[in-house]
Amino acid sequence: MKKSVYVSLVLLMAAASSAIAQSGPTPQEQMACRSDASKLCADHIGKPPQMNACLRENKAKLSDSCRKVVEARGG
Repeated sequence: MKKSVYVSLVLLMAAASSAIAQSGPTPQEQMACRSDASKLCADHIGKPPQMNACLRENKAKLSDSCRKVVEARGG
Protein backbone atom coordinates (compact mmCIF):
# COMPACT_ATOMS: atom_id res chain seq x y z
CA MET A 1 0.00 0.00 0.00
CA LYS A 2 2.77 2.45 0.88
CA LYS A 3 4.48 1.91 -2.46
CA SER A 4 1.35 2.83 -4.43
CA VAL A 5 0.90 6.00 -2.36
CA TYR A 6 4.52 6.94 -3.01
CA VAL A 7 4.16 6.31 -6.75
CA SER A 8 0.97 8.39 -6.82
CA LEU A 9 2.71 11.27 -5.07
CA VAL A 10 5.63 11.17 -7.51
CA LEU A 11 3.27 11.20 -10.49
CA LEU A 12 1.25 14.04 -9.01
CA MET A 13 4.38 16.11 -8.38
CA ALA A 14 5.62 15.48 -11.93
CA ALA A 15 2.29 16.57 -13.40
CA ALA A 16 2.24 19.72 -11.27
CA SER A 17 5.77 20.72 -12.23
CA SER A 18 4.95 20.12 -15.89
CA ALA A 19 1.86 22.33 -15.63
CA ILE A 20 3.88 25.09 -13.97
CA ALA A 21 6.54 24.93 -16.67
CA GLN A 22 3.90 25.24 -19.38
CA SER A 23 1.92 28.05 -17.77
CA GLY A 24 2.33 31.61 -18.94
CA PRO A 25 4.85 33.98 -17.40
CA THR A 26 4.05 35.70 -14.13
CA PRO A 27 3.92 39.50 -14.02
CA GLN A 28 7.34 39.45 -12.31
CA GLU A 29 8.79 37.31 -15.09
CA GLN A 30 7.30 39.58 -17.71
CA MET A 31 8.88 42.61 -16.05
CA ALA A 32 12.25 40.84 -15.86
CA CYS A 33 12.22 40.19 -19.61
CA ARG A 34 10.26 43.15 -20.97
CA SER A 35 13.29 45.17 -22.08
CA ASP A 36 15.12 42.16 -23.53
CA ALA A 37 11.99 40.99 -25.35
CA SER A 38 11.37 44.37 -26.97
CA LYS A 39 15.03 44.77 -27.90
CA LEU A 40 15.82 41.26 -29.14
CA CYS A 41 12.49 39.67 -30.04
CA ALA A 42 10.11 42.49 -30.98
CA ASP A 43 8.77 40.56 -33.98
CA HIS A 44 7.36 37.94 -31.60
CA ILE A 45 5.43 40.16 -29.16
CA GLY A 46 1.97 38.66 -28.70
CA LYS A 47 3.17 35.21 -29.84
CA PRO A 48 4.23 33.38 -26.66
CA PRO A 49 5.72 30.23 -28.25
CA GLN A 50 7.82 32.25 -30.68
CA MET A 51 8.81 34.75 -27.97
CA ASN A 52 9.96 31.93 -25.69
CA ALA A 53 12.00 30.39 -28.50
CA CYS A 54 13.55 33.77 -29.36
CA LEU A 55 14.52 34.44 -25.74
CA ARG A 56 16.08 30.96 -25.47
CA GLU A 57 18.01 31.52 -28.71
CA ASN A 58 19.31 34.85 -27.40
CA LYS A 59 20.04 33.67 -23.85
CA ALA A 60 23.66 34.84 -23.98
CA LYS A 61 22.48 38.40 -24.71
CA LEU A 62 19.80 38.56 -21.99
CA SER A 63 19.99 40.56 -18.79
CA ASP A 64 20.75 38.49 -15.69
CA SER A 65 17.18 38.70 -14.42
CA CYS A 66 15.67 37.59 -17.74
CA ARG A 67 18.24 34.84 -18.18
CA LYS A 68 17.20 33.44 -14.78
CA VAL A 69 13.57 33.40 -15.91
CA VAL A 70 14.42 31.64 -19.18
CA GLU A 71 16.57 29.06 -17.38
CA ALA A 72 13.88 28.48 -14.74
CA ARG A 73 11.44 27.73 -17.54
CA GLY A 74 13.72 25.15 -19.13
CA GLY A 75 15.64 27.34 -21.57
